[in-house]
Amino acid sequence: MIKTILLNNRPIGKPTVSNFEFVTEDKELTISKGEILLETAYVSVDPYLRGRMSDAKSYVPPFELNQPVQSGVVAKVIASKNEKFKIGDYVSGMLNWSTQQVSNGEGLNKVDGHKAPLSTYLGVLGMTGLTAYLGLTEIGKPKKGETIVVSGAAGAVGSVVGQIAKILGLRVIGIAGTDEKIEMLKSKFGFDEGINYNTTKDMKAAIAEAAPNGVDLYFDNVGGPISDAVLFNINRFARIIICGAISVYNETEIPKSMSVQPFLVKNSALMQGFIVSNYADKFPEAIQQLAGWLAEDKLTYTETIVDGFDNIPQAFIDLFEGKNKGKMIVKI
Repeated sequence: MIKTILLNNRPIGKPTVSNFEFVTEDKELTISKGEILLETAYVSVDPYLRGRMSDAKSYVPPFELNQPVQSGVVAKVIASKNEKFKIGDYVSGMLNWSTQQVSNGEGLNKVDGHKAPLSTYLGVLGMTGLTAYLGLTEIGKPKKGETIVVSGAAGAVGSVVGQIAKILGLRVIGIAGTDEKIEMLKSKFGFDEGINYNTTKDMKAAIAEAAPNGVDLYFDNVGGPISDAVLFNINRFARIIICGAISVYNETEIPKSMSVQPFLVKNSALMQGFIVSNYADKFPEAIQQLAGWLAEDKLTYTETIVDGFDNIPQAFIDLFEGKNKGKMIVKI
């Protein structure tokens, strides 16, 4: 029995389980020369997938209706007619939300569960870690002694950004949505300060108090009013790294926001958006650095692991409720 999850219809506002269709087929997949048969082990769910569920122009093509949804997946090779892969190998790559599938191996990387847990190749040693490291270093160009604010700080990318910033000698302030997450940022990830945006009435003042010397870098995962409040506190030559905008992904109308230009002009500040594939040529050295820090216990991670293939859509939806700590992964 092979299960697959299709995009049934395009979400309007926040996604629901009804946007997805579950298909079960009683068949055995066969492979031809050059192909491998994969059995899914772990599936990554990420906020950016919401954008691909709309048909608006973006940096990646939208998902097609009545076709499988795709995301980062770790899978086991259970049959092979490709000399590059043998039975028992584990691979990671962009694959279908399906319990089994056939691949020609293109775009897949072998991963070693003996060096690190397999799930980490979807998180701190995968696109999550690469996004954090490359966004921070390539755009932010952090300098020891500077102050960084990270929004969505208890999420998969934000929690890694903060840790890397600490390793590089920065003062790190994280913004998250519960007191429990704020405590985790400080106790587990070594953040200097944390701000709970749900219980803070004046974010502008709270950021000023946490960053008395101003904000040199802002790693933005959320957009919206939180990011507006940070702008009031940026220093001259600040660098603002735009990684995501989860606060507005489900909006059905154009969000109202402040004009950023006066802040950028007044402070000679840089604001730049990015996608991690911009820096694909730097992936090998970045993974080597992240793996080194992980091995040295300078870097740690938190995962929210949901069990069961049928729970993939709900785990994805739960991202928009902030129900994850760190990386949200579904174990099959």
